[in-house]
Amino acid sequence: MLESRLRVDVLMHWREWDRPSSTGRLIKRLMPATGVHEFDPDRPLGREAVGVPERRLWLLHPRGEVVGEAEMARTDPAAVQVLLLDGSWREAAAMTRVAGTWGRVVRLPMSAPGRFWLRKQQGEASYSTVEALIFLLAGLGEAEEAARLQAQFELHVYAGLRARGALAQAAEYLATSPARAAFPELLERLHERRPFVLPERET
Repeated sequence: MLESRLRVDVLMHWREWDRPSSTGRLIKRLMPATGVHEFDPDRPLGREAVGVPERRLWLLHPRGEVVGEAEMARTDPAAVQVLLLDGSWREAAAMTRVAGTWGRVVRLPMSAPGRFWLRKQQGEASYSTVEALIFLLAGLGEAEEAARLQAQFELHVYAGLRARGALAQAAEYLATSPARAAFPELLERLHERRPFVLPERET
């Protein structure tokens, strides 16, 4: 389990709850202190249901104000609450229209290709919810937590590709993934060939 001085909350679109590829749920599993809030346009939330009064609220969105690396380096993560949006691009836009007034809408200076191969992204420099959090943690000085979350995230993507039967794509992904070094024994068990056993016929 991961801990951070940063307060992390996820605003998850109601359609995202049942999507196996959701990285918002992955964040909650790995960082149990994360607050997860369902977004339903028919039952809109208010800031009081999400915001922590003693912290500055940052809402991450690709069209927000850029928070540069210098600003992140001098920011105390214990003073910030980040609200991550979990949903499709259209769903994230709808959530921003509601939650965009709760705090500062920001984006991060991310430039490397995204690693979320389970979904088609909107351009090479588009990122999943968890990738934005990884970058933010690193920028706020929590490099160890960011690296551990990155490895777990990439294991999640790799396992998802294999579950879909995309074995060649999964192998390509793993070749450049930190998950290969982080989880060698787990991956070895995952790669074991198991004999197929037919169920016994009932008599």
